[in-house]
Amino acid sequence: MAFQDGLQTQYPDAFPVPSDELEGKVALVTGAASGIGYSIAARLHAAGVHVVSVDADAESAAPGLRQVADLTDPEANALAIETALQQYGRLDVVVANAGIQHVAGIEEFPLPKWRTMIDLMLTSPFLLAKHAWPALRASGAGRFIVIASVHGLVASPYKAAYVSAKHGVLGLVKTLALEGADAGITAVAVCPGYVQTPLVEKQIQEQARVHGIREEEVLEQVILAPQAVKKLIEPSEVAEVVAFLAGTAGRSFTGVPVTMDWGWTAH
Repeated sequence: MAFQDGLQTQYPDAFPVPSDELEGKVALVTGAASGIGYSIAARLHAAGVHVVSVDADAESAAPGLRQVADLTDPEANALAIETALQQYGRLDVVVANAGIQHVAGIEEFPLPKWRTMIDLMLTSPFLLAKHAWPALRASGAGRFIVIASVHGLVASPYKAAYVSAKHGVLGLVKTLALEGADAGITAVAVCPGYVQTPLVEKQIQEQARVHGIREEEVLEQVILAPQAVKKLIEPSEVAEVVAFLAGTAGRSFTGVPVTMDWGWTAH
C-alpha cells in the first residue's frame, strides 16, 4: 500500500480516480431500448451519469431521458444532440450503438435495406460526432464510443451491409481520434462477437435459410463456429467495457478497436 501511495504522490495521474468519477456527466446512448444499448444506458445511469436514451421504439423503458428518433433521418441525429444539450447544458459521452441486421446473399440483398443499414450504422455515427463535437471539446475529456462488432474486423457471408458499415465505422473512429486528440476527445470502436440480444435471436431463421441448415443448428454451426470459446457474450459485459472507456482509466484508448470476441480473431 505504501509503495502505491508513494507512486501516486510522485505521479498523481498514474492511478484512476474512484468509480464514482462518472457521476454528473452526460451521455447519449442510441439503440437504448434493448440489448446492448439498454445495458449501457443502465450501467451509466447506475454510475450517476445523466443518460439520454435514444431509440426508434416509442415503448422503450430505457433509463434516463428517453427520446424517440429514427436515426436514418439526418435531422434526427442533430435533434438528439440538441436535446441532450438543452436538457443538461453539456455532453461528455456519445455511445453510437443503434443497429439492425439483414442476412441475404449479394444477388438478393435489397437496395433499400442496404441504404437503411448504412444510414443507421455508418452515417448516423458520423452525424452524431459532427453535431456533438463542440460539446465534446468543451467537456475536456469527451468520449465518442461506437459499438461496432467483430464484423468491423472480419467478414461473414450474407451480411454485406452490416460488415461494410462496421468496417466503415472503424475508419471513422480512427479519423475522429486524430481530429480530437488536441481537444482531449477520444474515439473508440468496441468490437464484440455475438452478444445474446434480440438482434442475434432474430437472425436465426435467416441464417438457417441461407446456410441450408436447421434453425437448431445455427448456434453451433454458424454463430459460435469461428470462436475459440463457444459462448455468447452478455450485454452487461459490453456495458462494463463502455463504462471503463468512458472513465479516466480508458483515456489512452483512442483510434482503436477494443475487441471482445472469445478468440474469434485469434485465427
